[in-house]
Amino acid sequence: MRFTIRHDDDTPPFEQVRRQVVDAVASRTLAPGTRMPTVRALAAELDLAVNTVAKAYRALEADHVIETRGRAGTFVAATGDPTTQEAQLAALAYADRVHHLGLDRATALALVESALDAPR
Repeated sequence: MRFTIRHDDDTPPFEQVRRQVVDAVASRTLAPGTRMPTVRALAAELDLAVNTVAKAYRALEADHVIETRGRAGTFVAATGDPTTQEAQLAALAYADRVHHLGLDRATALALVESALDAPR
């Protein structure tokens, strides 16, 4: 996901960053569990002050859009009710494992469909 800043816009840069992240999460362009760029990296990419991006990240964290996991970094937070959040985290863990194993998307999805269709 590429973020952009319109310097001719009356909206402050931190709010432009915040709004773009919120919109990307809402449209599922940024999925739960997606690692966000570091504050310094995003500031350099957008040619903004580090404090500007940090302000946007603090606002996003206060709104539970992103979460910081210490040294592991900042990630898009799971959203929705607790059941949906747990399912999103399980899906992320599955996707990480599938990538690690080198499985292609079609195989991974077929395995999920088979598991969901199995009698319980």
